Amino acid sequence: MAHSRSAKKRVRLTEKRRNRNRAFRSTMNTTIKKFENALKSGEHTEQQLSQTMKSIDKTAARGIIHRNAAARRKSRLMKAARAIRQAE
Repeated sequence: MAHSRSAKKRVRLTEKRRNRNRAFRSTMNTTIKKFENALKSGEHTEQQLSQTMKSIDKTAARGIIHRNAAARRKSRLMKAARAIRQAE
């Protein structure tokens, strides 16, 4: 456990930031899952796709995930959406 005042403050701030980052990451993952489920059921829309991309971009802009990780996720989702579109 931290002993100095500044170390205790760092612990508090780290905990607060960790919880905030978890919430943003959870929101992003939820939008991705919803879009993937919509793809599987064939009920996906362009609006859902743009909302999912926006969520990923926001998370990357905040530094919660790396920008290359965001690009990779977006690329995989776009590839899946294209494959479904071409199959129809």
